[in-house]
Amino acid sequence: MKPSRPLYEREPELAAAAKAVDALCGGQAAGGLLVFSGEAGIGKTALLGEIQAMAADRCTIWSARGGETVTSVPFHVVRQLLQPALDRFPADEARALFGDWFEITAPALGLAEPSGPQPDPQGVRDGLDFVVARLASRLSHRPLLLIVDDAHWADGESLAWLAGFTARLSELPVLVVQAHRPQEFADRDADWAMPRGAASGGTEGHPALVRVALRALTPDATAELVRAGLGDHADDPFCREVWAVTGGNPYEAVELVAKAQDRELAPVEESAGLLRELGASARGSGLVARLERLGTNANRFAWAAAVLGTEISQELAATLAGMSSAEAADCTARLRDARIVSGFDPLEFVHPLIASAVYRSIPPATRTAMHGRAAWAITQAGLGAAAASRHLLEVHPDDDQELVAQLREAARQHLAVGAPEAARRCLERALDEPPRPHDRAALLYELGCATLLSSPATTVQHLRAALDTPGLDAALRIDATFRLASALSHNNQLKDAALSLAAEAARTEPGPGLMRLQAAHFLWEGMQASEDDGPGRSARLARNADHLKGRDNAERALLTLRAFDAMLRGEDAQIIADFCERALVDGRPARGLGWTDSEWGFELPAMVGITYAFTDRLDRAEALFSEAVRAFEISGWSGAHLAFAHTLLGLVHRRRGRLAEAEGFLREGLRLADRAGSGLPVHWDATCLLVDTLLARGRTAEARLVADRYNFGPPYPSAMVLPDAPCVRGRLLLAEGRFEEAVAELEAAGAALEPRGRFNGVWAPWACDLARALADTDPVRGSQLATRARVHAERLGTGTAIGEALRCVSLFAPQEEATHLLAEAVRHLESSSSAYEHALARFEYGTAIRSHREVARAQKLATACGAEGLATRAQQVRASIRSSE
Repeated sequence: MKPSRPLYEREPELAAAAKAVDALCGGQAAGGLLVFSGEAGIGKTALLGEIQAMAADRCTIWSARGGETVTSVPFHVVRQLLQPALDRFPADEARALFGDWFEITAPALGLAEPSGPQPDPQGVRDGLDFVVARLASRLSHRPLLLIVDDAHWADGESLAWLAGFTARLSELPVLVVQAHRPQEFADRDADWAMPRGAASGGTEGHPALVRVALRALTPDATAELVRAGLGDHADDPFCREVWAVTGGNPYEAVELVAKAQDRELAPVEESAGLLRELGASARGSGLVARLERLGTNANRFAWAAAVLGTEISQELAATLAGMSSAEAADCTARLRDARIVSGFDPLEFVHPLIASAVYRSIPPATRTAMHGRAAWAITQAGLGAAAASRHLLEVHPDDDQELVAQLREAARQHLAVGAPEAARRCLERALDEPPRPHDRAALLYELGCATLLSSPATTVQHLRAALDTPGLDAALRIDATFRLASALSHNNQLKDAALSLAAEAARTEPGPGLMRLQAAHFLWEGMQASEDDGPGRSARLARNADHLKGRDNAERALLTLRAFDAMLRGEDAQIIADFCERALVDGRPARGLGWTDSEWGFELPAMVGITYAFTDRLDRAEALFSEAVRAFEISGWSGAHLAFAHTLLGLVHRRRGRLAEAEGFLREGLRLADRAGSGLPVHWDATCLLVDTLLARGRTAEARLVADRYNFGPPYPSAMVLPDAPCVRGRLLLAEGRFEEAVAELEAAGAALEPRGRFNGVWAPWACDLARALADTDPVRGSQLATRARVHAERLGTGTAIGEALRCVSLFAPQEEATHLLAEAVRHLESSSSAYEHALARFEYGTAIRSHREVARAQKLATACGAEGLATRAQQVRASIRSSE
């Protein structure tokens, strides 16, 4: 395809783009990513313009451009991409495009006021994915081309969205083309352009990713450019000097040719000596001198435009420059004639190099003052503190308490649209002002809250500083301590979390605040993988909670913790259920204790559901966890919270014996967790359950792959894992035939759990698994372990616990008694909803009595559960029974 305007030596780049566009429009591939990189002026923007032209009749095209002075404006690039498309729809139709994502995502695009809980940034990104997909399908039946220029200056929120969006381009008819300067991108540590798993080369047909580094023009190409502008009579020495002066940089070469035209310079060897001086006027100090020659007004207006950055309002620039509309229009005309700006309203600088040179030419004190005036003008225009904040960030600290208040308000607005990093910048700048001493502690608290989702370690630092600073009122101290404990726990510092809560509780007067601290203290003490006095803590918890009726949330929190602790200890399941019922209101979490309520956190409703899951009340657990998924999705909490909710649903399906469904939920939980980070608590839970589920399905090799990928093994985290991690790892080692290692792992698990009084064998099946491992080598000890496990199971009283214990005891009993025990196990498990364990018991019972009918029933159950390994074993036993009949 011939370029619509001359582009020299860009044939390979245009061919790559044409191939990508042809493949996209021809349906050969769903989508892809085309990345161009190169130094300033190398021709990236011109190349993107040519790609836009070649695709104009075949694609829906959205474009955006980053800006050096607007990198701190959250969602700036995203808004450029989407708002023109959304403006085509009436308000009600635009709202319908968002579906359930409207309240989560529309505020980030400036289309609605924030409402509801603070959104998770990942949820906002997921909502943007949804809206882009819906818009692409509604605007036309053509595929979508997204063009992002100067991506090295895109705001962090837009980069984060693009990183996730480009990773799923294989699912969508979308081609993303972006251009950036490599050094600036590297300096920002924002190498988002390579999706996970993408290869740097192409694949047959259409590449998922193509990277192209643009090179400077050769002397021959530069000569063509010169002669196209100055005429074929431009001689070789002149053309060679243009190349030498510009280094083959296309922008500088074009500007130099234009200057030669303006000066009516003859393009011959005798004039070549003047080119270096002309070239200098196109950049740096030379450009500044040229601007100054346009007059004081034009210079001041250019300064104002440079401070405002991109999409420059002529009226706002006039206000900032202190001139009338007529003066601003005259300045615009002069700057346009000098090829410094383009457009009228809004204005843009002709090239980012010019914008940067003008901005940096402003004397520092003047530049700072202009940013202050720009913030004032934006506020006066009613655009809000968040819009003004990028200018407020540039103002020098000066003990201005109004500025502190504006930055705090801007931070609140940024948090409300899912931009915690922007909020962090505002609050950190407010601390530098500095605030009044009585405001400093509250500001540190706000800063800690702003980083809670993105950086637990930073949150810990700020909240500790807030608590150590005089002036934090009592209510904020309690909330800060609660949040500090949560951040410490997510940073794998559970002991520190418990100690912080205990210290604050010791200085807090009796009342609801103290009960909140005490409940959190019990929570993080009990969630530790090891503790000094587990039984003592359990006894204190029982004394505090057993008499409570659940009249308020503090009482309900303590009852939740008591139920969870009783479940781990293997107390009577009926009593545990009563604690759970008192902790709920009509079977659901009370208002203020829900999945997205911030005062208490999601851990408490999760603990109720987990307690139900390990006491055979699976319907109640599934209802709670399904509500969690809905609540997190509605609120846009699509990161670790949603990952945990999927993991919890995986737990329910694992306990029910719906192994294929469990695997699906657990893999989705891991996928969501991977997007949120690495080594998170939810990674441990999801990995542990997935390994256990795969073992139940008979897929030991896959279980090992998952375990290795997520480093499932010692050292274990400081928080307990769902279910007990060493027990599941011991089970994996047994399945692999690594008996000595398995025995050591299971013995260590027992040694850690028994002193704490944790005897729920469904949560932590170490005793039965260890007994099975010792059946041949140490049957006496194995029998003792099995017998003790049965005692604890009968104390808990659930069908699953008793049935599993009976299966284990049968290994060490005489044949007739073993058969009776297995029959009892079948009866208990049949009523427990634990279909996989029921299938195991029936298989063992049918094998023991050599009943083809019972083994066939076991095979049918195993097949329904998705336990392929057990189904195969049952089929083999049936064949053996038939052959012996």
